Amino acid sequence: MPTYKQTYDRNRVITAGHGSMRVFNRIVSALTKAGISLMGSRVLSVRGRKSGEWRSTPVNLLTYDGATYLVSPRGHTQWVRNLRATPEARLQLGRTTQTFRAEELADPAKTEVLRHYLRKWSWEVGAFFEGDVTKNSPDEVLHHIAPGVPAFRLHQV
Repeated sequence: MPTYKQTYDRNRVITAGHGSMRVFNRIVSALTKAGISLMGSRVLSVRGRKSGEWRSTPVNLLTYDGATYLVSPRGHTQWVRNLRATPEARLQLGRTTQTFRAEELADPAKTEVLRHYLRKWSWEVGAFFEGDVTKNSPDEVLHHIAPGVPAFRLHQV
């Protein structure tokens, strides 16, 4: 088993602590709300699990094998926790908003979703894996990291 720089468990969270990440998220959100999708970007809105107020963040929407998925490369972030508490949420691109119900994938079901996600966005999200994982990682590596990378299949409401 290889040695990993990160621990890929249910406690893994990488925050947008760097100023450049926060600026990038604001730019992507603004463009997406204006109707300009950057390689599948959407603005995800979920209800806060404590406040009940809507919270928004930019996400990469993955379409694979006829289904739509959200993957959290930063781990068990606030939007992931909120989506678990209230699985009905919204995705926005410009003036179009879709309501969906999220179904969290079990760890063994994530392998191919993670592989396709990394193929499409490794240039953007690779930093969240510190070189432990690439789009060419073998199945064993993707199985190992699955607990630390939540993924959801989306169903339109």
